Amino acid sequence: MKKLAILATGVLALSLASAQTVIKIASVSPLSGPQSVLGESIKLGAQLAIEEAQPRFKAMGFDLQFAPQDDQATPDVGVAVARRIVNDPDLLGVVGHLNSGVAIPASEVYKDTNLVMVSPANTNPRITDRGYLNVNRVCGRDDVQGPVGAEYAVKTLKKTRLFVIHDKTAYGQGLAEAFANRAKELGATVVSFVGTEEASNFQPLILQMRAQKPDLVYYGGIYDKGGVLIKQMRERGLAMPVMGGDGLDSSELVKIAGKAVIGTLYTTTSGPIDTLPKAAAFAKNYKAKFGKDSEAYGAYAYDATNVILAGLEAAIKANGGKKPTREEVAKAVRQVKLDGITGRIEFDDKGDRKLSDYYVIYMKTDSYPGVVQKIIQFAPPKKG
Repeated sequence: MKKLAILATGVLALSLASAQTVIKIASVSPLSGPQSVLGESIKLGAQLAIEEAQPRFKAMGFDLQFAPQDDQATPDVGVAVARRIVNDPDLLGVVGHLNSGVAIPASEVYKDTNLVMVSPANTNPRITDRGYLNVNRVCGRDDVQGPVGAEYAVKTLKKTRLFVIHDKTAYGQGLAEAFANRAKELGATVVSFVGTEEASNFQPLILQMRAQKPDLVYYGGIYDKGGVLIKQMRERGLAMPVMGGDGLDSSELVKIAGKAVIGTLYTTTSGPIDTLPKAAAFAKNYKAKFGKDSEAYGAYAYDATNVILAGLEAAIKANGGKKPTREEVAKAVRQVKLDGITGRIEFDDKGDRKLSDYYVIYMKTDSYPGVVQKIIQFAPPKKG
């Protein structure tokens, strides 16, 4: 008799589980390859938020599932992933990407089905300047981040001869251009502006630096190449400071460059955890669950996910408790007002965060993260 009761209970549990309506949220970021450290941080930040929300959604009759995807930091792969996930009718939101050059073409695919995307890390202005209802970000923009770096380099560091390099990606080139343009407005001379896809041998650029004698080198790109550049510069006796953007914001920069990283500066739209008072519990839970500290954009991925979840809940409520459409979710997400662990989140009519923080970080030692030199809060430019 007991066995029959247990069996009946099990059948009932299975039937209740099957009665739950499935809703999926995807994260899309590089989970393999040289940029996977930042991509993994985005995935795990999103995972933590979703797991915390699952009981809440279960009580509403929904089975909330997490669907992490690997875009390999490559536009073609990102588009292929986007095309695959838009065909899953249960998937109602995307947290991602890391790379603007991947996010821009992938979001063209999301747009066609109104699949909402909230990015924790994409800083290129084109992400939101296209004005798509379904595209938002919780981080800042390169047309602010670049000038923040330029003002610090020229006004604070008093550097006036600048050698600017970018990695030919939408992110790296856009950031480098924004830096160079503002630096020139401030009276500095850009002695060289060079795009390169080089990843391992920067000797030709180093020879140019020797000839042109800049007092600061700016790199628009990611840590996997930036760290090699910094290391080779120091090995060849070049001592001028190197500055970059949030693409350098990773512990991998230190692993690649070693002690050569000392003296490097970078700007970032992702504040170190210890500068975010509300993020203490997140940092503790993240480390307890995953056995490591959250890196850049982990906290922002957590907030981006919670923005999508808040929009979902609002859309479900407005839909009488039923599963909403993608367009209903996209509209609801744009209206979300959330006090996140990275601060207050509200979107303007383009999907930009109304106020974003920008940080200047100095690598005083060969340990990550560096030391915050300055925190500035800006609204997005009113253009586009």
